[in-house]
Amino acid sequence: MNAAATRPEDPDRLWSVDEHLSDVLSTVRPLEPIELQLLDAQGCVLVEDVMVPVSLPPFDNSSMDGYAVRVADVAGASEEFPAALTVVGDVAAGAGDPPHVGPGQAARIMTGAPLPPGAETVVPVEWTDGGLGGGPVSRMTAHSTAPDGASGQVLVHRPAEARAHVRAKGSDTTAGERALEAGTILGPSQIALLAAVGHASVRVRPRPRVVVISTGSELVQPGGELRPGQIYDSNSFALTAAARDAGAIAYRVGAVTDDADILRATIEDQLVRADLVVTTGGVSVGAYDVVKEALSSVCGAEVAGDPEADEGTEHTEHREETPAGPGVDFRRLAMQPGKPQGFGVVGPDHIPLLALPGNPVSSYVSFELFVRPAIRALMGLEDVHRPTLRAVLTAEKALTSPAGRRQFLRGRYAEGEVAPVGGASSHLVAALAHADALIVVPEDVESVEPGTEVEVVLLG
Repeated sequence: MNAAATRPEDPDRLWSVDEHLSDVLSTVRPLEPIELQLLDAQGCVLVEDVMVPVSLPPFDNSSMDGYAVRVADVAGASEEFPAALTVVGDVAAGAGDPPHVGPGQAARIMTGAPLPPGAETVVPVEWTDGGLGGGPVSRMTAHSTAPDGASGQVLVHRPAEARAHVRAKGSDTTAGERALEAGTILGPSQIALLAAVGHASVRVRPRPRVVVISTGSELVQPGGELRPGQIYDSNSFALTAAARDAGAIAYRVGAVTDDADILRATIEDQLVRADLVVTTGGVSVGAYDVVKEALSSVCGAEVAGDPEADEGTEHTEHREETPAGPGVDFRRLAMQPGKPQGFGVVGPDHIPLLALPGNPVSSYVSFELFVRPAIRALMGLEDVHRPTLRAVLTAEKALTSPAGRRQFLRGRYAEGEVAPVGGASSHLVAALAHADALIVVPEDVESVEPGTEVEVVLLG
């Protein structure tokens, strides 16, 4: 049973990090699979194994520009006593009817061209005179400038073993083998393989669409003029970039002022293009923290577990696992930074929404712990978490942590050691930019001495 199903009514309850994450992941469901053309499928996750319909390469072909010959005809060839062979034609890549190579004959062959019948090996052009009657050459004469290069005689100055410089049919992969497993994220090399074996489209889970909304009347678009009391909006840029890094298609919405009606309308307008909504700011206890006020009534009963709403739809299970009441539940977590958090579903399609704190470090750490796993779950991945490991703490003094809170400190990791970067304050953006890891201090630990082995979450 998930955390939401057992949630007590006490509003002062302190949730653990693991309980909140479990609540998020038990509510988020993988997106429905669709068929996409290869380039449109980049970054998506395969939902089924892809088999190889045709061997790769589909025929024996040359790995060099040179001459296709019989082994016996070049045995013992040397600079002093080259083998003289009659050139019977060209074999270019894509050639469908290559000439037959008989005793004492050779065919000019290009890289990727099929090995012609009768030939047993390929001699690189650098081992020959290129048909010019002199010593070894460095390249072939272009067919367009010397069509007669595909006839006449060629001198071969070195012997070649059987199948030398020949790429065998099926040496990469053979028909009937599995090309890619279900669950594979499609990057450039995977798309290359699919194209190489003839797949024009593939069945995948689409990349989640994530809408990022920052809140606060003090926020100004970067490049604008700062007035007294204002700051530039960095959170929406950071979270949008982080969502894209996690594999999502992310949309950044400009900062919304501290007005519940405007924020509510903005969220409702954005639901049409969202599989996940992320807000930042306005989740604490201040008089102008309007996210709670706005989200408590977004689309009303449709997010409140109303038994009359959407009966029989695929979202029924989501409603059963989400508590009655407001669509988004606000809670306090036993963590630092990032104590205030919000989570729920909004809109008629029950779009998951995570409301993050507004301090830059709190927002980013919250994203890594909760939003990134949610994005990966929407993609249908089994492993949704960043890699973790143990490392030795290197610091000038002991790290302190509040009792009963799991602390996440920024750090830099290298070769089994991790060092803190910046202080514990949640507004230190500059320190965050130089961190590549999070140092985890458990709830029951209040001090960590240098040289102690600690848990580290790798961010890169």
